Amino acid sequence: MMATLGTEVQTPRLAAARIGSDVGLLLAKLHAAGSVLNNKALADFGLRERSFSILTLACSGLEPTQRELADFLSLDPSQVVTLVDDLERRGLVERAQGKQDRRAKIIVSTAEGRKMHAKARTAMDAAELNQLAVLSGEESQELKRLLRKALWGAAE
Repeated sequence: MMATLGTEVQTPRLAAARIGSDVGLLLAKLHAAGSVLNNKALADFGLRERSFSILTLACSGLEPTQRELADFLSLDPSQVVTLVDDLERRGLVERAQGKQDRRAKIIVSTAEGRKMHAKARTAMDAAELNQLAVLSGEESQELKRLLRKALWGAAE
């Protein structure tokens, strides 16, 4: 585990092993640390990372289907159903008939969902700044650009 004091980071002793440079390990550890911060930031809203991700995509205007949500978020479709059910019960999203495929249900945010998302987004942005505090603003943007490129080949 990484110890931090303000923006000073202490490298763990075991990071000197070759695995300390493996992309998979580095990404997994960054994600695990970020998940802890994100879930703390979202707790006041009754959300967790996964439900926030669904809400964010529902607020995007892209009208994702449940299948698209599952594929994009690398979740089992049954997990997405459970997350959408919870958000729907809370009045934050709705299932609507798809415009392209009338058999497919799209997930859209409600007015209440958009309000909740705006507040939660502010908390998530603060959590991200905290997680990446040792990076400059330019480095943070470059990290995101490189991750998008590695995932989707998009240099943007």
